[in-house]
Amino acid sequence: MTVLVTGGEGFLGSHLVDRLRADGEDPSVSSRHEHDLVDPSAARRLFEATRPEVVFHLAAEVGGIGANRVQPGRFWYANLAMGMNVLEESRRVGVKKVVLVGTVCAYPKMTRLPFRETDLWFGYPDETNAPYGIAKRTLLTGACAYREQYGLNAIYLVPANLYGPRDNFDPETSHVIPAIVRKTVEAVEKGAPRVVLWGDGSPTREFLYVEDCADALVRAASQYDQPEPVNLGTGEEISIRELAALIGETTGFAGEFVWDSKQPGGQPRRRLDVDRAAERFDFRARTPLRDGLERTVAWFIAHRPSPLAAR
Repeated sequence: MTVLVTGGEGFLGSHLVDRLRADGEDPSVSSRHEHDLVDPSAARRLFEATRPEVVFHLAAEVGGIGANRVQPGRFWYANLAMGMNVLEESRRVGVKKVVLVGTVCAYPKMTRLPFRETDLWFGYPDETNAPYGIAKRTLLTGACAYREQYGLNAIYLVPANLYGPRDNFDPETSHVIPAIVRKTVEAVEKGAPRVVLWGDGSPTREFLYVEDCADALVRAASQYDQPEPVNLGTGEEISIRELAALIGETTGFAGEFVWDSKQPGGQPRRRLDVDRAAERFDFRARTPLRDGLERTVAWFIAHRPSPLAAR
């Protein structure tokens, strides 16, 4: 099969490409500097050049609460435009399977636990990232509409918060795990006694190791063909306060975490119902959080341009 991975040089995309190559595939990989999928003409050129049979759509504008607060319009527009263009070009060239990756941010702010796929439409997402969540949620409607009208086999997967090696550790745009990892590693290097984190530490999150997510995408692409969305996760939640303590242990930070409650903490709780993924394509996350954090910290320390102490 001819496989295209949009966003294949990104965080999740690069791990998926590694997995596909290990399975003997030779996927085409698109990146923004070559094909900006927000532009319909760029999307058309990509699909004309590759003529894929299977598409994994992973290209996205993403970031933590801070980035979403600064660029809500861009996050809404870019994610919606990219998804629409991928669906339209997939229809036009006769793609056999499209795997769309949604976001847990699409769930309503006060969703009952655990989050079931049928709850996606029962309210508005948390305000801190609602434009992004709404854009991604809208693509589920598009996938269903294209399936009904054109027979496009598009499936929609909803991963929990991802983390792992190659994540984005930029202090302005990173998500919670890489942000805390960077802050604690740098605090250890500087001998700083405290690290300041946003919120009060009480919200909970569910985290999925990136390689486990790549495994889920491959399984779904080969085994799942239905319009209903499917959650991908561990089914376990941890508070941000507990997460910070765990990362502190992993990085060797023995100082104090100071919570800036004037800053937003995001959705109060997140925990997914992961039964559908197990039932439909036998996916179960394998990586314990502590193990995944150790690998993430080791990667970050090994791949920084230079330690702060050397600057």
